[in-house]
Amino acid sequence: MADNKDNFEIKINEAWCKGCGICIAFCPKKVLGFNENGKVSMLDREHCIKCRMCEMRCPDFAIFLGGKE
Repeated sequence: MADNKDNFEIKINEAWCKGCGICIAFCPKKVLGFNENGKVSMLDREHCIKCRMCEMRCPDFAIFLGGKE
């Protein structure tokens, strides 16, 4: 049975994020950006296609696709 992407969302561990911006650069929908702390945050959750490019490119494992609960 295939995973339903609606049951997942991008999660960001801000403590691990060093603000390098690699995930932002690789996001095909440009839904990620920097917050006021210089860390990555989700700017437009509605348009995220959950492709996992951000997760694959993050050198610090600070961003991942996880369950909503």
